[in-house]
Amino acid sequence: MAKQTVQPAQDAVQALVPKSLLGLEAGFDIDKLTAWAQTTGLKLLSALAILLIGLWLAKWLSRALERAMTRANMEVTLRGFLRNIAYAAMVVVIAVAALQQLGVPMTSVLAVLGAAGLAIGLALKDSLSNIASGVMLIVLRPFRAGDHVQAAGVEGTVEQIRVFQTRLRTIDNRVIVLPNSLITTAVIINFTANPKRRIDLTVGVGYDDDLKTAKETLLALATAHANVLPDPAPEVLVTALAESSVNLELRAWVKTANLLRTRSDLVEGIRNELIGKGLNIPYPQRDLHVYHHDADGQPIAELLTKSIADDGDVPVPAAKPKV
Repeated sequence: MAKQTVQPAQDAVQALVPKSLLGLEAGFDIDKLTAWAQTTGLKLLSALAILLIGLWLAKWLSRALERAMTRANMEVTLRGFLRNIAYAAMVVVIAVAALQQLGVPMTSVLAVLGAAGLAIGLALKDSLSNIASGVMLIVLRPFRAGDHVQAAGVEGTVEQIRVFQTRLRTIDNRVIVLPNSLITTAVIINFTANPKRRIDLTVGVGYDDDLKTAKETLLALATAHANVLPDPAPEVLVTALAESSVNLELRAWVKTANLLRTRSDLVEGIRNELIGKGLNIPYPQRDLHVYHHDADGQPIAELLTKSIADDGDVPVPAAKPKV
């Protein structure tokens, strides 16, 4: 009875498991199955153990690396990028180790990885360019999150620097997403990289005005402003003898955060102070003299004079003889 029960079980196992996998040429041999389980089965278990333990260890090491970078006061964006790169590299090493434990030849694995890398590189060349540019932005750090910059012709405050793209927010609260490759191939202007900046204001006064009074007025206005820094001290220079004015330039240093408000205050104060001191702020003017002739070449002024009824007070010029 026991013999009749074992035979169907052996047939079922043989039907589910291919003979080539079991290494059996024909029939079912429990000894060979046991030998296969002791060799191939142990390899599968060890490969699975390497994979699971390796993934856990990779996650722990990546977190430890992030904590170390945090203690070193490294930038948030750079910390996250390096953590992800380290984790991905460790996962690749773990996967290769697991395959090697299964007996897969490393030459075949490397050949497959090389071919796959080439195909992916050709298909995603634009994305890889953005990744390379993102690495450059994160490592070289021409700007950081929170800086006000002009990049690729777009101006705004940097919100986030990612591997593929950078996110900006404009002054009027619009969100602009720029591919990193466009940023690294264009001029980058960082307006907030330094703690203080200089305001340059060009002011024109009349040629008949007293330049000394104008310079003293501008200098006193800048010195009295609370946001203007005493060091470097503000100064006023004569920069040009323009077409209709003598141009002066007021230079004043302020903290970067106060630049826009201080500029507005100085422009308004300059206008009021110059007018209050009796100084002129010239603007271009043109005098136009229009001469119009009729079909016979006679000036229009003569025709208008003839049409005025003035009781003979206005002499009428004699008509020119026609040739």
